[in-house]
Amino acid sequence: MVRHPGTVGVGALAAAAAWHIGPAATWLPPVRKILSPSLDGRGSPDHVALTFDDGPDPDSTPHFLRVLAEHRVRATFFLVGESLTRHPDLGRALVAAGHEVAVHGWNHDRPWFPAPLRDVREVRRAADAVRRICGTDPQWYRPPYGILTGGRLTAARRARLRTVLWSAWGQDWTERADARSVTASVLKDLTGGGTVLLHDADRWSAPGAWRATLEALPALLAECRRLGLRVGPLCEHDVEHG
Repeated sequence: MVRHPGTVGVGALAAAAAWHIGPAATWLPPVRKILSPSLDGRGSPDHVALTFDDGPDPDSTPHFLRVLAEHRVRATFFLVGESLTRHPDLGRALVAAGHEVAVHGWNHDRPWFPAPLRDVREVRRAADAVRRICGTDPQWYRPPYGILTGGRLTAARRARLRTVLWSAWGQDWTERADARSVTASVLKDLTGGGTVLLHDADRWSAPGAWRATLEALPALLAECRRLGLRVGPLCEHDVEHG
């Protein structure tokens, strides 16, 4: 049977599109829980991994450092490479305070079109910035907006990073977010072994949204203590391998 060249071309385009966008289905929590517990950030049942995205930002990140120090809690901060290079002292301050630093990409764009070579280059560039500035070897990658693609997964693997999303989040990036809504959103899905996503910067969120997260943080930490759950970074979470 001879296939028409046009049919072969359409099939190749469809396959490329599926490779690019197929992993984005993991953005949906039920899909993650079923297909990849490691992406869901599932770890030790007596532990909660506390993670922050989108920093570092000199207007907000120092406030989170202060509150976490007051509560003697360490966390994982997923850093945007271009922001880290603008504020290297903040990256070093995170590490000096005992926090784990990880990779959130070089910038914070959406993957509308396939760009696998660019993905590889930019994830590696961000990981190299973390090593050079913070003096630590990053272990984790979380894509901007939590949107995975074939290119981003490949880029993370080539950079020897483990990809992780989250199992509970504060939905703390909107104008409507306040401390009560952030707390309620996290606690709705919070369980032992979960990974919590919050934001320590608002460059890609509603202006000032980080203040709601900061105000909610003490209550969230207190509730974890009440439930008998330890809180710490991903490096202490024993995330399941997918």
